[in-house]
Amino acid sequence: PPSGPGNPFTVHLGKDCSQQDRDAQVVKASDLLAAITEGRGVDLVGVVVTGDLLLGQLPLQAASALPTLPLPVQEATQSQGLKEVRVVAGPISIRDSVVRGVVSTGIKEGLVIMKGPVTMTGTTFERSVDFSQAAFSAPVDFSEAILLNEGFFVRTLFAQAVRFEKTAFGVHSRFHRARFLEPVTFHRAGFNGLAEFIEVTFDKEASFAQTYFRMGTGFSGSRFKGLLDFSEAVFERETFFTFTVFEQDAYFRRVTFRAEANFSDSEFKGLDDFSKAFFNAEPRFARAKISGTPPRSGGMQDPRVLYIIAASLFAFTLIFVFILRKG
Repeated sequence: PPSGPGNPFTVHLGKDCSQQDRDAQVVKASDLLAAITEGRGVDLVGVVVTGDLLLGQLPLQAASALPTLPLPVQEATQSQGLKEVRVVAGPISIRDSVVRGVVSTGIKEGLVIMKGPVTMTGTTFERSVDFSQAAFSAPVDFSEAILLNEGFFVRTLFAQAVRFEKTAFGVHSRFHRARFLEPVTFHRAGFNGLAEFIEVTFDKEASFAQTYFRMGTGFSGSRFKGLLDFSEAVFERETFFTFTVFEQDAYFRRVTFRAEANFSDSEFKGLDDFSKAFFNAEPRFARAKISGTPPRSGGMQDPRVLYIIAASLFAFTLIFVFILRKG
């Protein structure tokens, strides 16, 4: 499409395009930033993006000149007393691509408002992704994306539904003080490094079902206002849910905790379902408000016990059959 306002920066490369051809037709991050500055969207498929995309370099705009923002985004702007903000006006879609540079808001104070939907499905990010201090007004989709390095979403506001389904996170992931106003899913995602969800607010349903946490994980101080599902998740290292509030039903069915699981000072206001959960070490529920008896390591819910029972039954069956044949 021709350049200019209203026309997205578009490059689509087909699946039959060789890697050599893709490298020959790289998309420069500086060109993307120029298009975003003009108010245009981005629509990339199957490309290689080089250079750093630093959204903090966008020009400041008067916050009062943006009346069409969702109410939660307006409230975030007002609560910080911001007179000026940076704005990404158009939709951003980078699908099935490789991003070799940094993608970052590049700010520690202020706000970068993403007005349109953001889609990063199937894309590999070789360097850090940092959307800290961003406010997403529309849906966000990182499904099946691969973050090889850091993935930071510190104080990020998600006003619409969010998908991190089957997303592979890298060496360090941070969602410190982020807020999800609508449903969010991390179903079958993998966190290969440290995963921090400290003081995060989930206003609606949150799914971490079948999610894999390889390193230390923290949800301390977070608040789950909607239904929560950790069914069949696996935590390889220490996991902390201290001072966490579960306002609705929380499902930890068949979860595997291979190291310490600390729920001290947590509060379960709805159903707390730890059926068939496996704890390799004694879990900690000191001062926790839980409806039933806090789960323990071992016991009938321990898979190792079930294996022993199954093996014993199998051996008994063999002996019984042997006795019958001998008789």
